[in-house]
Amino acid sequence: MTQTVTDLSNVRNSVEKANGLPNEHYIDEAIFQEEKQALLFSQWAGLAVAADVPEAGDAVPMEFLGMPLLLLRDKEGQVRVFQNICRHRGMILVEEPRKIEGAIRCPYHSWCYSTKGNLVSTPHVGGPGHNTHEAIKRDDLGLIEVRSHIWRDVVWINVSGDAPAFEDAMADIMKRWSEFELPLYHGGHDSRFELEVQTNWKLAVENYCESYHLPWVHPGLNSYSKLEDHYNIEKPGEYSGQGTMVYRQLTNENGEKFPDFEEVGAKWNEQAEYIAVYPNVLLGTHRDHAFAIILEPKGPEKTVEHIHLYYSVPQSDEGLRMRNTQLWKTVFEEDIFVVEGMQRGRHAANFDGGRFSPAMDGPTHNFHDWVASKVETHRAKARAAE
Repeated sequence: MTQTVTDLSNVRNSVEKANGLPNEHYIDEAIFQEEKQALLFSQWAGLAVAADVPEAGDAVPMEFLGMPLLLLRDKEGQVRVFQNICRHRGMILVEEPRKIEGAIRCPYHSWCYSTKGNLVSTPHVGGPGHNTHEAIKRDDLGLIEVRSHIWRDVVWINVSGDAPAFEDAMADIMKRWSEFELPLYHGGHDSRFELEVQTNWKLAVENYCESYHLPWVHPGLNSYSKLEDHYNIEKPGEYSGQGTMVYRQLTNENGEKFPDFEEVGAKWNEQAEYIAVYPNVLLGTHRDHAFAIILEPKGPEKTVEHIHLYYSVPQSDEGLRMRNTQLWKTVFEEDIFVVEGMQRGRHAANFDGGRFSPAMDGPTHNFHDWVASKVETHRAKARAAE
């Protein structure tokens, strides 16, 4: 594939002067592959949620940018991520979500692995009836584990293996929401949904970062949490987003609400925050519930949004949960025409990436600058290796 090289110098400018990313960063397959390495494989990216594998032995095969992975909760209850391939001939191990009762058995030659990834059985590897061979060292041939960490139930992975430790890379956002370092309970089957969107994943991040569009795109939300109630959140190189000083709790017909997260402080009585943690995780937190959106890039112009809602207690009111899910589903669906419209707009040959409102678009510019900086660093490393 011929590499496309884009000029990102003006993207790195101040918000008053900068242009957005060039069109190629949304529509070009070569740029998509470059960003896969520069933005997603080399960082702590969101893969799934731990609630996807609630019990020991639960295994879910998935793809991350074409890489076959296996999300697994081992027999001791630890969530792990492995490459979903046998170390013998690279055969896919698990095709459908299931519970691993014994070992993970390759359907090709029956090599078997424990849920910790250890190679435990190699039938006939030394010839018929001989299950060992001196050249096949089981201790060296366990499943390839992908570095992972769980925070706010999100399973974050670092494919390259060389990002800073998660606690260091995410120290600032973890400190910002330290009051919410409390148990989170996934709402269950009625608190998850997916949206398939014909857009580049970055446009979903950019839209999430700003509240500028609220009056026109989210009139219902804007009717009580108005544009002027919002504030920008910017941490260059790490995350950006929005906060609101007016959060209105959902009630049912009896006036009942979700239980609050305990001891988060009066600051959060009417405050809520919505932060895009680079590269691909969108988080929201409130006094009584939270959500996580994991953006799964499926190509330059297609993204699947995986949305999960969480509560402060394991058995929250089902009716309230369903209403809350529908409320957020409506809000997120309202954004679809925007991100798809911007995607189609990236095929306009003379578009220069657009401009930013210094007052309203700072968080979005923050993300563009991060993308440009990571891509430039990746390109510099590639040149140095030539």
